[in-house]
Amino acid sequence: MRARPRGGSPAASPEWRLHARSAAETDRLGRVIGQAARGGEVLALFGDLGTGKTVLVRGLAAGLGAPPVAVASPTFVLIHEYRGRLPLAHADLYRIEGPGELTHLGLDEYLNGQTVLAIEWADKAGGDLAGDRLEVRLSHRSKTEREIAMIAKGERARGLLARVAKRWRAGRLPGGRKGARAT
Repeated sequence: MRARPRGGSPAASPEWRLHARSAAETDRLGRVIGQAARGGEVLALFGDLGTGKTVLVRGLAAGLGAPPVAVASPTFVLIHEYRGRLPLAHADLYRIEGPGELTHLGLDEYLNGQTVLAIEWADKAGGDLAGDRLEVRLSHRSKTEREIAMIAKGERARGLLARVAKRWRAGRLPGGRKGARAT
């Protein structure tokens, strides 16, 4: 996976782009985000079907110490909760018609400063997303490769992105290969 900051170093920039060559690399990014989380972070996940949103959340759960095998897309339940070092709420807005339906989901109950909230299909929330959030935009590059852009909106999200970048640079990829370098 190659990392490319936009507008400076990943720690200082509100945006960081990664090229994931496999689902394992997307999972690893989720694990790093989970390890870097302190509680209260909101991840708004954007991307077409099959871009790896749920794979990223599985990694996030593992990074938080929750069992990743339990993570599935909550398309029919809408919100799943997982317990680890920090609580994780995983919401999937695929089936909602628009932002007006969000009031019935109770997403604001998870904005308690302790829970990490990951929202798949965040575009369905319109302007009702938390102002301080890390937007994670996943897109297809090929059948197995993904482009992942992380955009920090707010102070807490910038802190998370800086910690993720620091951990990413210090880590290793599956198979023992050295982690991505900023280009």
